[in-house]
Amino acid sequence: AAVELVRQAEISVLAHDSTIAQASAALRSEQASLAQARAAIPTPEGKIKRRRALVDMEKLNLSYVEVVAPADGFITRKSVEVGNQVQAGQALMAVVSLADAHVVANYKETRLHLIRPGQKAILKLDAYPGIKFNGRVESIMAGTGSAFSLFPPENASGNYVKVVQRIPVKIVFDDLAEALPYLRVGMSVVPTILTKDQ
Repeated sequence: AAVELVRQAEISVLAHDSTIAQASAALRSEQASLAQARAAIPTPEGKIKRRRALVDMEKLNLSYVEVVAPADGFITRKSVEVGNQVQAGQALMAVVSLADAHVVANYKETRLHLIRPGQKAILKLDAYPGIKFNGRVESIMAGTGSAFSLFPPENASGNYVKVVQRIPVKIVFDDLAEALPYLRVGMSVVPTILTKDQ
């Protein structure tokens, strides 16, 4: 009877071991499911990082709305209106800068021997008669205007006709701030260079 009791106890222990093994396997499965669930739940730090990334992206997109000109100046030939959608590289307008405004006077080459950089000049604008501005010769171009044109004249017939060439002379304003309100690109100016001290 005692031997039978021992055998039944051993069988019972084996049955309990099997139950424990099954429970351990079920526990491991539940722990794995719990770990997956926890990984799927976003942590507050993760939410904050994602929202900061979204804010940074929106700031970047907002920075594209403001178009910065390459230089200060006046807007001309504006080709867009409010609400238009623009593409990268599309010309929106032309910006004319007068920060380096100067006069280009085309003098005949026969008069060039009288002109030197640094000489004083008087500038009269056709648009504002009676207003004069002081200036000075800054430089004389190292070539004629026709030599640097898109279609330089060529005489292929062999006939040579002497034509007096014109050479650009750059004249700058002594007080550009004073002249700036009156200046526009392409205006006609009558320059008078003082070749002798007066």
